[in-house]
Amino acid sequence: MINADKIIAIVCPDSAPVKRLVQGAKEGRTAIDATQGRKTKAVLVMENGSVVLSALTPETLAGRAGVMIETTKEE
Repeated sequence: MINADKIIAIVCPDSAPVKRLVQGAKEGRTAIDATQGRKTKAVLVMENGSVVLSALTPETLAGRAGVMIETTKEE
């Protein structure tokens, strides 16, 4: 269980910057893998610098946390 007030961002793990963030967190031992062996579909960035990997989609997580989703489209 994660405190929703401590979440800074919920992002998709597909982009190169997020992949670098996750790799750095794994190397620095600040990554929390909550996927239970499944594919990572969302990455949560926490206030304390931890990175949480989730098998749930960002939309599902945002709905459960009760936050608005801000989407940006690349053109």
